[in-house]
Amino acid sequence: MLRYFTAGESHGEALVALLSGMPAGLKVDQAFLDRELWRRQQGYGRGGRMKIERDTAHILSGVRQGKTIGSPIAILLQNKDWKNWQESLPVEEGDSDKHKAVKSPRPGHADLAGALKYNFPEARYVLERASARESAARVAVGGVAKLFLRELGMDVLSHVNSVGAAAIKGEISWEQIAALVQREEVLLNCAEQETEQRMKEEVDQILKSGDSVGGVFEVVAHNVPPGLGTYAQWDERLDARLAAAVMSLQAVKAVEIGGGVTAAASPGSAVHDEIGYGGSDTLSGFTRSRNNAGGIEGGVSNGEDIRVRGYLKPISTLRRPLQSVDFSTREPVKAAYERSDVCVVPAAGVAAEAMVALTIAGCALEKFGGDSMTETLRNFQGYCQQLKNY
Repeated sequence: MLRYFTAGESHGEALVALLSGMPAGLKVDQAFLDRELWRRQQGYGRGGRMKIERDTAHILSGVRQGKTIGSPIAILLQNKDWKNWQESLPVEEGDSDKHKAVKSPRPGHADLAGALKYNFPEARYVLERASARESAARVAVGGVAKLFLRELGMDVLSHVNSVGAAAIKGEISWEQIAALVQREEVLLNCAEQETEQRMKEEVDQILKSGDSVGGVFEVVAHNVPPGLGTYAQWDERLDARLAAAVMSLQAVKAVEIGGGVTAAASPGSAVHDEIGYGGSDTLSGFTRSRNNAGGIEGGVSNGEDIRVRGYLKPISTLRRPLQSVDFSTREPVKAAYERSDVCVVPAAGVAAEAMVALTIAGCALEKFGGDSMTETLRNFQGYCQQLKNY
C-alpha cells in the first residue's frame, strides 16, 4: 500500500514528506524532483516568498545509489525564511513578546475555524500548517510517484484552463500540455498564447485593486490502462479517490472529472462516449469517439486520458483586507494581512499533478503489486498482454 504524509509549518525550519510502499529498484532522478519543485514556485502573480525560497529535495532515507530500496522515503525541504522566524516560532519555550500573532481571522481561511477547534487565542499556528506552503512537500513525493508511473508508460501533467474571466475554449491536447513543460519561463501555464495574455491582464487588474483571483486548472493522466480502481466498494472508486486527493489541496473548492459539469445539463446522447473496436493504439482494441467521461467509468479507468479539473477560489489573504473581528476584544476590525500571492492557479495545478500521480500510483500498486520494480513490471506487462488477448 502506498502511503504518504507531510509535516512542517510555513515559516518553520523545514517541510518533511514521507512516502511508504514504493517498490525497490526505482531510479530516482534528483534533478527531476527539483524541477517539479521549481515548477510549483513559478507563475505570474506569485508573492515575495517565492523570491526567498529555492526548493530542493533533500532525500534522507529510502534511496541509495540512486534507487529506492523498499523502505520509507523521507524528503526534507528547508525553509530559507526560517532565519527570519526563529525567535517568533521557537520549538523550545521562547520570548512571548516576539511572537507574531494573527490577531484577526481572514474570511475564507482556516484561521477562525482552526482557532476554535484547537482552542488557540489567535491564528498564528493555524496559518502555519494550513498554508499552501505545505503543498511543496506533496510535490516532492508526487515526483517520486511520477517517476514510478513513467516506468509503466504513464505520465501526469497539468495546464491552466482559466484565470478569473479569461478562459480557453475547447479541449487542450496532450501534446499541447506536454509542450508546456519545456518552457523555461512559466507565465500562467496556459496552452493558448492569446488566452494566457488575457489571463495576465486579469492578474494585473486584480493586483492594482489589492484583491486576489482564482481559476481552473486541469490535470491529465496520459496512457493509463483500463482497469485501475473498482466499482466494488465506494472508497475504492478511482474517481472518488481522485476527487478527494485534489479537493484536499488548499483553496480548491470543487473538482470535476471529464465533462461532469456540462454533463449535468445535457442529454445522455450528448454525454456518453460511444464505443468502437479496431484501434491499433489501444491495449484492448476498444476505442471511444470522445472522452466526456474523463477516462473513468463506474470508478474504473477505461483507457482514455484521465482528466481532472480543480476549481481554485481566490486566496483569502488580501492586501485590501475584508471585515473581521479581533480575537481578543471581539470588536470589528480588518482581517489580518500576511505576505501573500495574488494568483496561484499554475502552482496549484502542479500540486494537483502530485496528488493525481500519488493516487494513480497507489491504484497501480494495488493492482499489480510487487516488492521490486522487476516484479511490478512483470505483473504489469502480463496484464497488458491480457488486455491485448481479450
